[in-house]
Amino acid sequence: MDAKERVKELKLRKHATDLATYIKIMLKWGVLALFTGGICGTIGVGFHYTIAYVTQFRGENPWILYCLPVAGLLIVLLYRGAHMEDDGGTNTIINSVRSADRIPIAMAPLIFIGTALTHLCGGSSGREGAALQLGGSIAAFLGRCIKLKKDDIKVVTMSGMSAVFSALFGTPLTAAVFSMEVVNVGNMHYSSFLPCIISSLTSSVIASVLGVEKEAMAAPVIDDLRLLHIGQVVIIAVCCALVSYIFVETMHLVGKTYKKLFNNQYIRILVGSALVIGITLLLGTTDYNGAGMPVIERAMHEAARPEAWAIKIILTALTLGAGFKGGEIVPSFFIGATLGNVVATLIGFDMGLGAAIGMICFFCAVVNCPIAAILLSVEFFGGGNVALFGVACAVSYLVSGYSSLYSSQKIVYSKISPTTRE
Repeated sequence: MDAKERVKELKLRKHATDLATYIKIMLKWGVLALFTGGICGTIGVGFHYTIAYVTQFRGENPWILYCLPVAGLLIVLLYRGAHMEDDGGTNTIINSVRSADRIPIAMAPLIFIGTALTHLCGGSSGREGAALQLGGSIAAFLGRCIKLKKDDIKVVTMSGMSAVFSALFGTPLTAAVFSMEVVNVGNMHYSSFLPCIISSLTSSVIASVLGVEKEAMAAPVIDDLRLLHIGQVVIIAVCCALVSYIFVETMHLVGKTYKKLFNNQYIRILVGSALVIGITLLLGTTDYNGAGMPVIERAMHEAARPEAWAIKIILTALTLGAGFKGGEIVPSFFIGATLGNVVATLIGFDMGLGAAIGMICFFCAVVNCPIAAILLSVEFFGGGNVALFGVACAVSYLVSGYSSLYSSQKIVYSKISPTTRE
């Protein structure tokens, strides 16, 4: 055998060894992802039905709003009892993926109960923050139980995040990519893509079998795309990006102001309860309590109130800043949909499509996840307008700057030049 043939044989052996390694890893993560997706997905379905039930109960019993202070006190008591009064919420999950910090398993039942109580009594919050915390904490706990390495626990954590997000929204591809993209924007852990997508799909199938309906909406499709339409979409995206900065800064400012004025957590949450109840009574409507999905759906078909997006910003900040639980993403859908509806009406664009574009690009702006946002537009509205959603997300991602709902999120690359950020 000459030298060339020897080199060729060595290369073939290396390829065979590499292939065996890849298959072994694929099988390993396939099994772990199915396991994680099955458990987290089932819990996610339970969480979905719990939130649906308490939301229905609140709608049928408006008096429950006056129990918001009691719900708040219970939430503070539960977190203090578990010695998690300084819990960082979703930021804790994001930090754990980056630094392998230990996530306490107590986070799962606490965020489940806390979010349910908040929605039951009319706090203005979403549910995806709870989804990420539920999935991340449970998956990390499972990883520790089966003695996974620290780097593997990071991957399992992202898989759990994907699973519960997928169970709630029925958007498996978005859930997988979002869990990867939100941690380090511009530098995703692609090695976690396989376990995240398998876990997400497993959860989605379980949710479907157990009767959870996929979150999907109808939006008009523009067949004869023109430059005018692109220009109108850019205007909507710029408006959403500017308001996203207001939303993010308001969320951070209100939380800091609460803590500055009311050092006692019990007093803080009682004051927040009083403000939410008072504003709700002044408005004479419960449209802004809870997540607000009915308002989002209406914005796709009829004119939204011009001030709706601003009121939702205020009530969400007052609710979550006081210490109630939930998330900010569904409120961001509400804000983006109503704002997009209003701006579209002013510039002569279809208000339903404007609401859909506003919803997606506002989400993109507050979480800095353009790829996940574009995928979300396809899974929510179909692929008919994907080019317009792509333009909207590109513009909102740039114009929103480096503000983010998650203080622990790291944006690796500059938004204005192809360099890493200092």
